[in-house]
Parts: sequence; structure tokens; C-alpha cells
Amino acid sequence: MRFGYTIVYVSDVAASLDFFERAFGLSRRFLHESGGYGELETGATALAFAQHDVARSNLGRDYLAAGASGSPLGMEVGLVTDDVQAAYDRAVEAGAEALAQPVQKPWGQTVAYVRCPDGTLVELCTAM
Repeated sequence: MRFGYTIVYVSDVAASLDFFERAFGLSRRFLHESGGYGELETGATALAFAQHDVARSNLGRDYLAAGASGSPLGMEVGLVTDDVQAAYDRAVEAGAEALAQPVQKPWGQTVAYVRCPDGTLVELCTAM
């Protein structure tokens, strides 16, 4: 078993891919011609997005969409960077909601949090 990818369910896959490209500098791997699924290059694993109708069809049931919740969901996408402040500023400038300014944790890691327009909670942090 190996971790292959994370799929975030969103209303507009192309818009989420565009936001992650602008806000975090990630590169688009592809967007399916249907517009219902796309992936970003993130290293060993891929960060992917699927439209809600695709997800509901695959699951055979409904779920709580991140963008429909007033609060972030109990999971996050963690992106590692050498400059958390610059990444945080770039994300907010691109339209992310600022949740927690960069702070240095007692164990030495710098961490910040933003929420994307599609509702995804993103941690920006230095490597452990």
C-alpha cells in the first residue's frame, strides 16, 4: 500500500486548480475534458479535485461539502515551504481567507492556516 493522492470535492474543478496554481505556485497535471476532475503536481503524491456530482455518483450518497460549511472541515491539505510568511501572503492575495498568521511552534516548525474559496483548509508550514 502507498499513498497516491488526495481528492478534494469542489463545485468548480477548473477554478480550484486555477486558485491553487496562483495561490501556491503548484503546476497543473491535467484537467479532464469533462471539467469534472483535475490534478496538480505536488511531488510524490497528487492533489486532485472532483466535482460534487462526480463524487456523489461515486459514493452513492451525499456528504458535507467543505464550501457549504461555515467552519473548516476536520481535515487539511498541508503544503511545505521554506517561507511560510511569503506563502501565506500570496495565498491571501489570491483570495484565500486568512485563518491563522504564521507562528513558530515550540518544536521549531512555522505554521499558518488559510481557507481556500472552495472551502479547503490549507496548512502552510516549514518542514519538520
